[in-house]
Amino acid sequence: MNETTNDGSSRIDYGIILTVMLLALIGLMSLYVAINHDSSAGSPLRAIIIQALWYLIGGIAIIIIMQFDAEQLWKIAPYIYGAGILLLIAVLFLYSRPYWAKTGAKSWFALGSLTFQPSEVMKPAFILMLAKVVNQHNSQYNTHTVKLDFMLIGKMLLVLLPVAVLLKLQNDFGTMLVFFAIFGGVLLVSGISWKILVPVISAVTVVGATAITFVRTDWGRAALAKAGFHTYQFARIDSWLNPSQNTTDQGFQLWQSMKAIGSGQLTGKGFNHASVYVPVRESDMIFSVIGENFGFIGGCLLVLLYFLLIYQMIRVIVDTKNEFYAYISTGVIMMILFHVFENIGMCIGLLPLTGIPLPFISQGGSALLGNMIGIGLIMSMRYHYKSYMFSTDESFK
Repeated sequence: MNETTNDGSSRIDYGIILTVMLLALIGLMSLYVAINHDSSAGSPLRAIIIQALWYLIGGIAIIIIMQFDAEQLWKIAPYIYGAGILLLIAVLFLYSRPYWAKTGAKSWFALGSLTFQPSEVMKPAFILMLAKVVNQHNSQYNTHTVKLDFMLIGKMLLVLLPVAVLLKLQNDFGTMLVFFAIFGGVLLVSGISWKILVPVISAVTVVGATAITFVRTDWGRAALAKAGFHTYQFARIDSWLNPSQNTTDQGFQLWQSMKAIGSGQLTGKGFNHASVYVPVRESDMIFSVIGENFGFIGGCLLVLLYFLLIYQMIRVIVDTKNEFYAYISTGVIMMILFHVFENIGMCIGLLPLTGIPLPFISQGGSALLGNMIGIGLIMSMRYHYKSYMFSTDESFK
């Protein structure tokens, strides 16, 4: 495997690899602290070994995906997307009964102690298909008109709709939001006129504000309940809007997370301290470990690491100048950015609890594998950009 191009530059982006490895190290350290101070969570050594194995599997996935260039990804995108849809259908019938009884979501396969969430690996498959649809449309139509832009939006919605319906049937609203974020990011860079985007963004803002208003009234809640909202979702919003109102029931997890992060103050208590109990700390609330152990400074450094990773992804896009890859990387960036924003936001009380993991840090193999696949797609840009830079195929310019 030749790791350099003809001009001597590296085909492998070691900056991205280093950043992901630093996030992985932080994740393993945080996971050890979370489980070491929770007698019901099992052995911290076993958890770290399992998570390390998932990192290894993710690393292998990156190496494999890097071998695919733009043309190959273009060709396999519909098949990968179709396989993802089949997995989302299958989990509706073969879902983990214990997990469903605990959370009400039919979103996990289970084989003994091994669990897998197909929607996590569906995210990169969805990104690939969405990127192909947008690139194909823009290659076919060189100009943008209102009619053609609405046609493109319709094509994109056809890719989103099956996923949204299946996630609704799984009762997994949090994951659905990630797909909406990916869709929105790709839509913004697709070349659609601002004459359409501004009204759409305004409408989404009004709908969001109206939904929050509905939640705060009895008649509004009754209407939302008829639309499919559940009691636990209302409780999560209540705890978000007023976390100190009920700190022993639905708001307990958020209140404890805020206490743990606040107790870390500026520099934290030091590694392996967990004096504040936080439920599900090893996965959804892993940022509370970082806040308590390393304080405000540690939390800021973690956020800077994520922005460094995103910056490096954007730099690869600028260097390689491939439209199809630009849409792919936009989807990957939005996927990671939304996860970071939502997870940290819910841990500090800025956003409602949704069960969104922190990329490369939270415990869980499915989410980690999905993120690693996304990194593999980005790294394949650098690895192959010399080979398609002079391509005569208009679809990849």
